[in-house]
Amino acid sequence: MSRFEDLHFPDAPRIAVEPPGPKTLALLGLQEKYESAAVLYPKSLPLAIDEGRGSTVKDVDGNLFLDFYAGISVLNLGHSNPAITKAAEGQLRRLTHSLDFPHEARLQLARVLIDSAPGKLRHKSRVLFGSPSGADAIESALKLARHHRNRYAVISFEGSYHGQSAGAMALGSQVKPKSALPPLAPETHFAPFPYCYRCPFGKGPDRGNDCCMEPARHLERILTDPYSGIPEPAAVVLEPVQGEGGIIEAPLEFLREVRRITEERDIPLIVDEIQAGLGRTGDLYACEAAGITPDLMPIAKSLGGGLPLSALVVRPELDAWEPGAHVGTFRGNLVAMAAGVAGLQFMEREKVLAHTRKTGAYLKRRLEELAEAHSYMGDVRGRGLMLGVEFVTDPRTKEPWKDGVVAFQQECFRRGLLVWKAGHFGNVLRLLPPLVTTAEQAEKGADILEDVAKTVRP
Repeated sequence: MSRFEDLHFPDAPRIAVEPPGPKTLALLGLQEKYESAAVLYPKSLPLAIDEGRGSTVKDVDGNLFLDFYAGISVLNLGHSNPAITKAAEGQLRRLTHSLDFPHEARLQLARVLIDSAPGKLRHKSRVLFGSPSGADAIESALKLARHHRNRYAVISFEGSYHGQSAGAMALGSQVKPKSALPPLAPETHFAPFPYCYRCPFGKGPDRGNDCCMEPARHLERILTDPYSGIPEPAAVVLEPVQGEGGIIEAPLEFLREVRRITEERDIPLIVDEIQAGLGRTGDLYACEAAGITPDLMPIAKSLGGGLPLSALVVRPELDAWEPGAHVGTFRGNLVAMAAGVAGLQFMEREKVLAHTRKTGAYLKRRLEELAEAHSYMGDVRGRGLMLGVEFVTDPRTKEPWKDGVVAFQQECFRRGLLVWKAGHFGNVLRLLPPLVTTAEQAEKGADILEDVAKTVRP
């Protein structure tokens, strides 16, 4: 038996009824009748899931799919992981909610997070549990940074996404969601991010030079120049790998330089590990590859093993809250906390990080081979099992090909592979398989990608 094979439906993918089948269509109709027009995912993937195991899901018509987006990194350890399910069920029978009164599950999770935190945070940090969403963890980080600095301005980066609350949305660079809203957070500024395939400075590897340090130099300049128009900020916020932005991996030298720049000026660095963290890139936290230490590190998504939970890991010197300064009714979600402990223990016990690096290297190699054969795949990037392929109509002009990604996604769906999309222009194929994806499943998924690649053309 191959590694993690017993976690999944054994014969996925298997399409018994052309999707979407009749039962799925009936549920989609009811959803459209009852739910808000804000519902998103079924508009791209007409899917009604009945059951999930590991890296596989079964729809209500009996079709089995390989899941290569894992709830957008919520299900890093797969659907219905038995270790997580057992812990959650046990806690559910004892106590479900305790506000912020101490409890074994709560304190155990805090201790595990502290003992596994990156860099100088390890064994020396503090943990804040707030509301369940990653956006709340971002909001709490902003509050602490502003309190510490007694300043308001924040510098984020082009291509960033940090959530849907007002403060978190303000940090995201996408214009459309904010276009009809009043200013969400004045003095939020955006610096260029090292998007090497589309270098904001007109450089890049395809032009014979490496631009990855130019964004760091730009950041240092605007922090130094009194005429830059940007006040000295309360914090700098970044994702080590931008997810919604299109799987744009910050070069390690860039991360180290940003850490130097902020540290020298006593500007808190908020490293958002909500999507890239908890093993997704092959390190427990994506920033570990650069050897940097955040001042504040929001985490969420897979922290609760599929249950809603977020946390903020904080450098102790910044933990200057008054009691009740940041609260949330569900900061005592003990079922999710017990699940989180079980998930982190499972990762260590089963050597999930090493498996992620190996599986990710295989999938990335297969994607790079596809890009060599198909010129519309302009760039393959990412680390571990956080991978992206940018689609273009012409590799010379790099004109984004959004329709190509949509067609590619739909054909994968028909063949039993679930993938998603991202990117500045919606033209990046985004792959986020569960970290427990087996070698055989990775091969099956890559074979489907290879077959589909032959069916689409600009």
